[in-house]
Amino acid sequence: MRRGLYVGRFQPFHNGHKAVIDGLAEEVDELIIGIGSADISHDIRHPFTAGERVLMITRALNGLKIPFYVIPLEDVKRNALWVAHVKSMVPPFDTVYTSNPLVIQLFKEAGIPVLSPPMYLRESLSGTAVRKKMYHGEAWEEYVPKEVVSVVGEIHGIERMQQISKSD
Repeated sequence: MRRGLYVGRFQPFHNGHKAVIDGLAEEVDELIIGIGSADISHDIRHPFTAGERVLMITRALNGLKIPFYVIPLEDVKRNALWVAHVKSMVPPFDTVYTSNPLVIQLFKEAGIPVLSPPMYLRESLSGTAVRKKMYHGEAWEEYVPKEVVSVVGEIHGIERMQQISKSD
């Protein structure tokens, strides 16, 4: 059985993430989705809580043809210890899938195979680009699965984002 670990912040979970996961579902038998920076929320780069991101992802992946596990991963203040921390928090895995240069380096140094899946429409489908649209009241809904739109509405996410982006 092949079990992969896909690590990202998912702030928010968008159509690019969904496309990557759909592709990974063709390569692995089970997928662990590690929500990075799970301990950070309510700031400009991390507006959503880990629990909110779990909701976004699990709802958006309803119907995925392989089993998946969504696991929040807190940051560790010492990068050299982060891989051991991740391994203690998730089921065993064979390969890590990420495009984050630091995550790639840390897992490679630990001797764990790392693959960078192709990114889907990266210019328009980055968390930064989607958040920017959300902060500025621009249309963002087309860039995320409909389930994410629903979660953001439930949690009043746009209002939160606009409030925390104000300066005093």
